[in-house]
Amino acid sequence: GDAEAGRAGTEYTFVTSPDGLLVDLHGQCAAALLPKATSVVALLHDADVSWHRITLPKAPAARLRDALGGVLEDALLEDLDSVHLAVAPMAAPGQLTWVAAVNRRWLTAELAALEKAEVFVDRVVPASWPDDPPMGHFAETGDTNSSQGVALTWAHPNGVAHIRLQGGLARSMVPTPAPVDTRWSATPGAAAAAEQWLGSAVAVMPASERALQSARSLWNLRQFELARRNRGARAVSDSMRQFFSPNWRPVRFGLGALIAAQLIGLNLWAWHQRSAVDTRRAAIQNLVKATFPQVSPLDVQRDALAVMQRESQSLRAVAGQPGDADFEPLLQAAAAAWPPERPPVDNLRFEPGQLSL
Repeated sequence: GDAEAGRAGTEYTFVTSPDGLLVDLHGQCAAALLPKATSVVALLHDADVSWHRITLPKAPAARLRDALGGVLEDALLEDLDSVHLAVAPMAAPGQLTWVAAVNRRWLTAELAALEKAEVFVDRVVPASWPDDPPMGHFAETGDTNSSQGVALTWAHPNGVAHIRLQGGLARSMVPTPAPVDTRWSATPGAAAAAEQWLGSAVAVMPASERALQSARSLWNLRQFELARRNRGARAVSDSMRQFFSPNWRPVRFGLGALIAAQLIGLNLWAWHQRSAVDTRRAAIQNLVKATFPQVSPLDVQRDALAVMQRESQSLRAVAGQPGDADFEPLLQAAAAAWPPERPPVDNLRFEPGQLSL
């Protein structure tokens, strides 16, 4: 209860972006007030992650976590059960790779607190990672009037170090001279102290821009026991969020264009069919008008087929020829179908169009 009450007052720094490249909003608020987003990436501070380089064990996916613990047992400062491990992206068994280690209890509690506030984290990424070419980033930790309030994150091919500029440790960690392709950056508040310490200019990079840069990496620390498990309504909700995310914009445009093309095609086909029906109806009406000029044009327009049948029957009656519904044709049809072994019919009854034997 006390832990939850204390966590209720926790505020999170957030950055929103429409495309992962440009900053839209940034600020700090409680978890329940965080802006809604189609995709959520949690960023860990440089000091929250330790790095270990090992040869990735050749083990099944279900047993890889235990195999990693066996390899790193002597290198970790904490008990294996209290450490969460994550393997570098595209790591291959039997090859050297980097493994990130984070306090499991703390990370699990943070993710649970966010999920309780309806903030579902898709990925967890480190702010920096072992990289080549090296990267040095300066950020303020307090008073920025001197180097005492500035810390340096030094990410290089052999690891990541997060150290204060005060003292000589930072000088010993960074080679002199530093590699020429080193990427130097600093937050606006630490830029002056960083340039004074470094003796050269650095690129100014606000914390919000660095957060987006880290989020674009391939890293995802949600592995093993912390991997996302989507079920039921959560799976549907996550699928919808993914579908409406910026990465799926081309798919949405293509699907919309396909639906529009189908609708246009159906309308064109229906218009063509209506045009064909109207053409045939007009041809029938013209034929009836030419054949029976005495008939009212309104009657022809209303039902040309009925007019043709009526006038044909009248002409047949005037000519003395029986029609299909008269007595003679019906009697001839009955005589042709009457079985030879049957006796003659006893009686018959005739109605227009119907002969009963």
